[in-house]
Amino acid sequence: MAKKDKPIQFEEAFKRLEEIVSKLESGDLSLEESMTLFEEGITLTETCRSRLEAAEQKIQLLLKDSEGDLSLENMD
Repeated sequence: MAKKDKPIQFEEAFKRLEEIVSKLESGDLSLEESMTLFEEGITLTETCRSRLEAAEQKIQLLLKDSEGDLSLENMD
């Protein structure tokens, strides 16, 4: 899990979350191990969600025009 003194980066959290999902899907873990990984996964999910929300807010601020109107553009 992430160290308390340094926040985990989004990419690190997402990669660890993928590892946890893979381990849980394997079915080779004990109930205790599965619960521990599940708890870590919930924490990582919340970390990723909050980082994505922060990025979205920053993008919206950057897309505001000079009059303060938000102009969302399709980034496809």
